[in-house]
Amino acid sequence: MRKIQMVDLKGQYEGIKDQINSSFDEVISSTAFINGPEVQNFQKEMEEYLGAKHVIPCGNGTDALQIAMMGLGLKPGDEVITADFTFAATVEVIALLGLTPVLVDVEPDTFNIDPEKIKEAITPKTKAIVPVHLFGQTANLDAIMDIAAAHNLFVIEDNAQAIGASYHDKTGNSYKTGTIGHIGATSFFPSKNLGCYGDGGAIFTNDDELAHTIRGVVNHGMYERYHHDVVGVNSRLDSLQAVVLRAKLPKLDAYNAARRKAADLYDAALKGQENIKIPVRVGEDDTHVFHQYTLKITNGKRDALVKHFQEKGIPCGVYYPIPLHKQKAYADERYNEADFEVTNQLVKEVISLPMHTELDEEQIEFITKELIEFVNA
Repeated sequence: MRKIQMVDLKGQYEGIKDQINSSFDEVISSTAFINGPEVQNFQKEMEEYLGAKHVIPCGNGTDALQIAMMGLGLKPGDEVITADFTFAATVEVIALLGLTPVLVDVEPDTFNIDPEKIKEAITPKTKAIVPVHLFGQTANLDAIMDIAAAHNLFVIEDNAQAIGASYHDKTGNSYKTGTIGHIGATSFFPSKNLGCYGDGGAIFTNDDELAHTIRGVVNHGMYERYHHDVVGVNSRLDSLQAVVLRAKLPKLDAYNAARRKAADLYDAALKGQENIKIPVRVGEDDTHVFHQYTLKITNGKRDALVKHFQEKGIPCGVYYPIPLHKQKAYADERYNEADFEVTNQLVKEVISLPMHTELDEEQIEFITKELIEFVNA
């Protein structure tokens, strides 16, 4: 059996290395490292794939979230509602901009932000909602967009873990995640479903005026060289990263299908186990792209299982071990532990198994056998 990887970037590279290496040589020969043709071509190809009017590449996914909020003109003191159970980048940028993060609980099955909790958290200072499509599962955007419309709020989709996923709305229409809210933000960190070989990110929107503002923000606030019309940042995708993304984008649907196939094998092996809760898939097959395959271990053996896996050479991850409302940087006396019942339980139970495009049946059989035997012992 091949060595099990949490993410097998090398194996994936083998299938595209000739194209990437050749394109790397072309970029280096041209010296068009920043805002070169490769970046411009990737932008157009991403717009076509997503069905979005505007894709604005940037330096990384965290920048994408920050730039989205800057583009919307959010001001210090404005409240932004987001999930307590997610990576810190989502709340980090809210705090960096002097906005007020408002953390709410998530659904116990999808791990995504609970729309009912959003409703309870809205105040006259609320200006935006940031749903995170966690682990690759689309959040309940019908409910979230309805809430936003009723209260005149912006919706910023954090799509870092769900690129390529689709959302089928209540009218029967299908859209790519990241294109449904007022603005979407994504990361191209190497381990993402669409990842480059360094840092990278992008912002999506169908709003022409907002896109124009953001294009200035990512480039020091300039629309004309040395004319700084808005407060901006320096956040640009470089041409070498665009080369990687252009090679992978035509394969993204196949990559996501391979992840779903691996998830199917995990599901089949683990379904019905009393102490193991497999991931929930909501709606159509393409609404979950399995950035992570995240289980719940419900009999208190999660931490011991992590150690067992380490001894057996099986990589795994606990995403996330500490709720954001308990993190030192984001602790606030406004928060009441009773309001985070689901999150406080999830951090004790979740574990993510290896998930990538190169997983094979032998590896999955070994992982699930060790998992079942240990949890039920």
